[in-house]
Amino acid sequence: MAGTGGGSNDVQWCFSQVKGAIDDDVAEADIISTVEFNHSGELLATGDKGGRVVIFQQEIENKSQPQSRSEYNVYSTFQSHEPEFDYLKSLEIEEKINKIRWLPQKNAAQFLLSTNDKTIKLWKISERDKRLEGYNLKEEDGRCIDPNTVTALRVPVFRPMDLMVEASPRRVFANAHTYHINSISINSDHETYLSADDLRINLWHQEITDRSFNIVDIKPVNMEELTEVITAAEFHPNQCNTFVYSSSKGSIRLCDMRASALCDKHSKLFEEPEDPSNRSFFSEIISSISDVKFSHNGRYMMTRDYLSVKIWDLNMETRPVETFQVHEYLRSKLCSLYENDCIFDKFECCWNGNDSVVMTGSYNNFFRMFDRGQRRDVTLEASRESSKPRQVLKPRKVCAGGKRKKDEISVDSLDFNKKILHTAWHPQDNIIAVATTNNLYIFQDKVN
Repeated sequence: MAGTGGGSNDVQWCFSQVKGAIDDDVAEADIISTVEFNHSGELLATGDKGGRVVIFQQEIENKSQPQSRSEYNVYSTFQSHEPEFDYLKSLEIEEKINKIRWLPQKNAAQFLLSTNDKTIKLWKISERDKRLEGYNLKEEDGRCIDPNTVTALRVPVFRPMDLMVEASPRRVFANAHTYHINSISINSDHETYLSADDLRINLWHQEITDRSFNIVDIKPVNMEELTEVITAAEFHPNQCNTFVYSSSKGSIRLCDMRASALCDKHSKLFEEPEDPSNRSFFSEIISSISDVKFSHNGRYMMTRDYLSVKIWDLNMETRPVETFQVHEYLRSKLCSLYENDCIFDKFECCWNGNDSVVMTGSYNNFFRMFDRGQRRDVTLEASRESSKPRQVLKPRKVCAGGKRKKDEISVDSLDFNKKILHTAWHPQDNIIAVATTNNLYIFQDKVN
């Protein structure tokens, strides 16, 4: 697979780290629900169903040993959201983190947005390695001193201390969504961001918490006439007026905020006509788009539906320029996947640093990479069996039917409880983060 630098040299992916407990008995709160690198790739954040955010920091590489690769170690852990109860609707609001998005760094501190189903929070992550000593009106333990007993003034001084990482909530953006939030996206103007739920998209200013602007509303007057919902939304990486949103019917709408305040009329509609030969009872379910991502250069966008990844050129609406089958062998299993609800799983997708390779997850803890230039693909597995340091991952193959070869795995023996829904790719390097149920696997390209 070509790496972030492109070219024809194959990247050999090898195991680097795995985070999380080994137990087979997984607590619901420990299931990872989102993974996101920051803009430099130095920090990697995960959110889980228990409302926690865990941030890993990349250690500085040892310059005296070029063979040693940098590892990610825990930098900060904090409780982002707590379970709440909506008394008006008698609904429990779970604490699960749906999305994390990093803000571009402006000073020594880092900022990120995290959201559950209803509330978005802006967090500041900062370091402290000095403490203030020599107060005049209080003791070191915090007790106040009677001013009348002070006989001389001291100048307070900073003393070194062990590094402490603090996560503090700076703003809470609440009460703007009736339905469950599925996406947040930072605008390239670095001032605004959008949040999307099933029927509406809101535009926020990062400094203003009590007001947002509704920019898309697809809710019908009569809810019985509802035929589609919004599944994902994202701002263009460098055009601050442009954003896209995808729907459960498999269409993607590109909107221009310069056209009108309410973007109910799209500028472009990206939709592929359905192949009549593949029409079935499940067609509408599997055509629902679970993720949409712009390429870093802003020329393309990638969408993920249940069986495939599609690359669209923003200048061509009629059909995708590239289509990659993720697990076509499951087409014959759709009935059983419908019965066990797996057909409703929402897989995410991501680009590598120079948009030459795309990655997405599958079942049995498999994940897929597609090289756009060479039209090659590979299936790899995140498992503890291949978790020795610097162990090279062997490509996996699934046998859809007929005689199974030695290294192939039968489609009937795939474990549908093991699934990779969330993946992330380092913005500059060949480092990927892959979330299995409650474990975070980090893989890197092999160092010679």
